[in-house]
Amino acid sequence: MKFAHLADTHLGYRQYGLIEREEDFYNVFKDMIDKIIIESPDFVIHSGDLFEFSKPSPNALLVFQEEFLKLKDNGIPVYAIAGNHDILMRKNAIPPQVLFKKLGLNLISRKNPYFIFDDIFIGGTPYHPKLQVDSLKKCLNILSKEAENYSKKILVIHQGIDKYLPWEYELELADLPQNFDYYACGHVHTRIIDDFGGGKLAYPGSTEIWKSSELGDYLKKKKGFFSVEMNDDFVKVEAINIELQREFITKNIQYSDLDNEIQDLKAYISNLKNKPIINLTVEGGNFDRGDVYEQINKELFGFSLKIRPVFKSDDILNDEKLIENLATLDPKKLLAEKLKVFDNEDIVKLAIELFNNLSNGKLEESEKISNKFFKEYFEDLDISEMGFDSEMGFDSEIEFDSEIEFDTEMEFDDFEMEDPDLSSYDSENKKH
Repeated sequence: MKFAHLADTHLGYRQYGLIEREEDFYNVFKDMIDKIIIESPDFVIHSGDLFEFSKPSPNALLVFQEEFLKLKDNGIPVYAIAGNHDILMRKNAIPPQVLFKKLGLNLISRKNPYFIFDDIFIGGTPYHPKLQVDSLKKCLNILSKEAENYSKKILVIHQGIDKYLPWEYELELADLPQNFDYYACGHVHTRIIDDFGGGKLAYPGSTEIWKSSELGDYLKKKKGFFSVEMNDDFVKVEAINIELQREFITKNIQYSDLDNEIQDLKAYISNLKNKPIINLTVEGGNFDRGDVYEQINKELFGFSLKIRPVFKSDDILNDEKLIENLATLDPKKLLAEKLKVFDNEDIVKLAIELFNNLSNGKLEESEKISNKFFKEYFEDLDISEMGFDSEMGFDSEIEFDSEIEFDTEMEFDDFEMEDPDLSSYDSENKKH
């Protein structure tokens, strides 16, 4: 048995506001469907973010409908879930995929959490934000139990997992049930194939370059979909590559060699099928950014779809190097270095001990260390000489400046801090 697995097609995305980039996303999707038909799988799984928006444009809807009907005409059913881009985050909102259910799209949802193809369990759940992670775990546990009696089991999810998206995940790897043969994941835009439980966990990645940070993964692993062969004894995942519509060129140029590099770049671009996106960094030397920008724009504007220049003169490079050096310093060493001025190893030791304990939330231990230090260093000091009386607080003999006025009616509320307003913070930041 063989199926195709794709995700994160983001139909309707007009990158950089360019209609050409929107068309690129459509064209690569069309090419992919043509290649899937040639592969002739038993079915197709789409793991979310079919569209860029929860209310897609008519063009995006039309492109999907036409390509979906091609699959249907070739007897290839499609199973899909909604990703975070497909869902309007409010109660009872429905994803645009619902529009195609009557045409035969098998939409995995909370009401219809699984389908059976022959004796294969295909189940899953739409995207859950981090605030709903308990509900998500409950759904996964239910699916795990429902799948137990089937010979082959596929789980379809659109979530970030800590191992693969460490800063923006909703699930930890340990939260996933381990009795599935294939985990058809979406949301992470890089290609990933991993062993998990007794099967394979896979992210096919986005089908186009959704943002420039994906370039590195694309150059190594390309873009496209996975062809998955699943038999009694094994699961085999093969990456099927699709050629993108245009090239993303990333180049660092030394200012001293700017003229030659621009001419070489123009010669290279002249042989490309479509105008590229150019990410250009000019560095080294001291130069006027406005003049360099004007030169780049004049020479390359007609050869590219978009130029994204960055300028790093010697001053900027030196600042970056300083910041990088500071970032690599051990904070304890930095603290010790700053306290050398006291020429006292005990003070340095105290600071390091307090740093270690406070960093780990050990407030009581920190207080004990501080008290011990002050007792050892100031036990022979007459505290009353400092103008402080242990019973009365400030020594009653100390006179305040008569010109200083104190507001005897001041309330404690004058010093209360407002609770921070966290409502404007989007804890679910839109992810790939």
